[in-house]
Amino acid sequence: MQEIDIATIREKAVKGIVALTGRTFLIQIIAFAATFLLTIFLSPAVFGVFYVVSACISFLSYFSDIGLAAALIQKKETLTGSDLQTTFTIQQGLVLFLCIIMLLLSPAIGIFYKLDQSGIWLFRSLILSFFLSSLKTIPSVLLERKLEFKKLVFPQILETIGFYGVSVVLAWKGFGITSFSYAVLARAIIGLVTLYAIAPWRISIGFSLPVAKKLLRFGIPFQMNSILALAKDDLMTIFLGRILSFTEIGYIGWAKKWAEVPLRLIMDSVIRVTFPTFSRLQHDKAVLGKAIEKTLFGLAATIIPISVGLLFFIEPAVALIPKYAKWYPALFSFYLFVLTSIVASFSTPLTNALNAVGKIKITLFLMVFWTIATWVLTLTFIPIVGFGGVALAQAVLSLSIFVVVALVKKVSPFSFIASIRFPVLASLIQGCIYFFFIGARPYNLNRIVFVGLIGAILYTGLVWIFEKKRILSVLALFRKA
Repeated sequence: MQEIDIATIREKAVKGIVALTGRTFLIQIIAFAATFLLTIFLSPAVFGVFYVVSACISFLSYFSDIGLAAALIQKKETLTGSDLQTTFTIQQGLVLFLCIIMLLLSPAIGIFYKLDQSGIWLFRSLILSFFLSSLKTIPSVLLERKLEFKKLVFPQILETIGFYGVSVVLAWKGFGITSFSYAVLARAIIGLVTLYAIAPWRISIGFSLPVAKKLLRFGIPFQMNSILALAKDDLMTIFLGRILSFTEIGYIGWAKKWAEVPLRLIMDSVIRVTFPTFSRLQHDKAVLGKAIEKTLFGLAATIIPISVGLLFFIEPAVALIPKYAKWYPALFSFYLFVLTSIVASFSTPLTNALNAVGKIKITLFLMVFWTIATWVLTLTFIPIVGFGGVALAQAVLSLSIFVVVALVKKVSPFSFIASIRFPVLASLIQGCIYFFFIGARPYNLNRIVFVGLIGAILYTGLVWIFEKKRILSVLALFRKA
């Protein structure tokens, strides 16, 4: 029976990755095309305002459910109506409280960041969007717990189309920052209506103290990790809004967004599936170790070559695309963020494995270290290298990957080097091809396309030669799914 369970988990996990990856590719194609247009229609300062204000709202989300959604997914027993009602009641009480407080503080926040009226209305629009999005938690949890990720795809695609469709059209019409205000509301409404149509759940209020205590025993430590991630990332962005100009924040946001293209295309889908999947494999450490190895190999084989391409082709793109030269100051940060993203593609599934087997205290310790180190390094490097110090701090901190690997090996046996060595080697050779043959400014577009194709073909051939057996086994799983 255990073997059947593992086979079922594997099949559903692969189906989830297939569905989420397909969704992600479609969403990112839409997002990248729209972002390209937005970076033409809007100034870096407008993007800086959007990133800072969005970070303020992201700050709220970490306090909206205190880990209860993760506790529902992690729970081994069948969910009861009391579980869902208690979670929904606690979450919505927190969300309403936070929204009211932030609406009352919106004028003061506008003064603090020197926002004009359109910036304040963007902030208020994001608050309303945050409330509407919180109503989707229970239907999303019910689908995710059953590994029914394919049903989550359609609402997310429509949300993306709504957000970028509205923002691009209004930016083109000259609405400036107000374009984002209407776009975030459109995204929230579309997503809420669509998700409830696909996974209907009758909203109900109720509270059980025993249920709340049981869920919070897992939820609070889990959420502490998220709160520390908040202090490390979003709170840092909010703070930078005071010590850097909005133009510099725009450079950082642009560099980070494009550098994390491989993570958004591939890793997000895999990570979304690994937590519930690893949780169901925690009783068999050998099977869990193999699952970790396959995850690392799949991420390395796809993310590293894309990242190498970004490293060598971003400057020609900035040089060749009309009106894109304004992003040249962000290239140094971009290169560092790309290197950091490669490491993050390995460390994130490993910390997911620790959480899945209940080692929350270990990940909490790691997050405390990363949070403190991020602030110390960032505030140290910014006076030395300017806004590029943000990316430099992240690059230095990524070296802690070796500590994470050592900790996971104590939980489940796996080989980190064996999982990634051949994709790394093939990508180094691919990078050498780009380095020697792309050429210098003024760039030739035909030459760049040709060299890019040669590098991609060479990488694919090398990985196939070294890892044919592993690739065929992975492809067999995907074909079955």
